[in-house]
Amino acid sequence: MSEPQLITYRKEYAQAFADLNYRWIEHYFEIEEEDRKALDNPEGYALSKGGQIFFVVIDGEPVGTVAMVPHAWQGEQIQSFELAKMAVQPGHQGRGLSRLLMQACIEFAKAGGAQEVMLVTNDVLTPAVTLYEKFGFQAQPVMADQRYSRGNLQMVLRLDERGLGD
Repeated sequence: MSEPQLITYRKEYAQAFADLNYRWIEHYFEIEEEDRKALDNPEGYALSKGGQIFFVVIDGEPVGTVAMVPHAWQGEQIQSFELAKMAVQPGHQGRGLSRLLMQACIEFAKAGGAQEVMLVTNDVLTPAVTLYEKFGFQAQPVMADQRYSRGNLQMVLRLDERGLGD
């Protein structure tokens, strides 16, 4: 098995982006319309707006993915990105691949001049919440984002207050 390689979006991996995410969502929750919009059209969901989708590839196979979706603008400047649709194949979990994806996301947001990265999750996803906290994300007292019925926790990483999730 080769070393994990972090790459940005490639059209041939669009189906992997969908498959990796549909798998975990169906395992824990139900697929929602908002999921379909994102997973069935990754280019329109993230890339066309100035975002990015990252993949971890091992031996030519995408085994992990995450999207960075522009979330808030001030004029032409993106102020906030949403970290969304993070997934790692079950057989590859626990190997630090999510940390690689998180670092890529934070570096991408900083390079784009964003002030923060936000995400919506569910507190039953304990390993994910723990990872987010390790990178400095903080739970918000008010759940402002209502796009997903499963979303019960909104977290924010303020980039001007934290390094790269060391």
